[in-house]
Amino acid sequence: MLEQILTYALIGASLSMDAFAVTVGEGLADSKGGLKNALKHSLYFGFFQAMMPLIGFYLAGTVSGKIMSLGPYISFFLLIFVGGKMLLDAIKGESDNKKDNNTSADFSHPKAIVLALATSIDALAVGVSFAFTETNVFLPCSIIGITTLVICVLGGLLCAKLPTGSGKGAGIVGGVVLIGIGIKLLIEGVFLR
Repeated sequence: MLEQILTYALIGASLSMDAFAVTVGEGLADSKGGLKNALKHSLYFGFFQAMMPLIGFYLAGTVSGKIMSLGPYISFFLLIFVGGKMLLDAIKGESDNKKDNNTSADFSHPKAIVLALATSIDALAVGVSFAFTETNVFLPCSIIGITTLVICVLGGLLCAKLPTGSGKGAGIVGGVVLIGIGIKLLIEGVFLR
C-alpha cells in the first residue's frame, strides 16, 4: 500500500510541474497579492489535477482518445491566450494600474479555471491507464490532487520570497512563462509522442 501511495505521489509530482511553473509565474506577476493569489491558484490546480484522471478513467474507451489527441492543442491555445493577454497588459502598463487600486485585481476565477484546465489535460491519459488496472481510482486521484496542491503551495511560497521588481516586469515574466509552457506542451504532445 505504501508503495502504491508513493507511486501515485510521484505521478502527481510529475503532472504538477506545469502547474507549479504557472503558480510561480502568476505569483510573480501580482507583486501585492502574490502569495494569496498563488494559494488560490493552487486550490484550482489541485482540484483539476485530481478530477482529470477521474474523468479519464470514466471516459476510457469512449471519447477520451479524441480529447487526448486534441489536448496539446487545447492547452497550447489556452496558455497562449492567457499568457499573451498578461504580456500585453503588462506592456501597456494596465497591470500597474490594477495593482495600485486593488491588491487582488489580477486573480480571477475564470482565468484560474482556464489555467488549471490547460495544465491538467495530460492527466486524462493517466486516468485512462487507471481503467486498465485493478485499483480504486479515487485513491490515486486524491493523492495526485493533494500532491499538486502541495507543490503549487510551495511555488506560491517561493514566489513570495523572490524579488519581483515592478509589476510591469513581473507581468512580462509571467506572460512569457505561460506562453513558454504552452509551446512546451504543444511540442511534447505533437512532436515527442
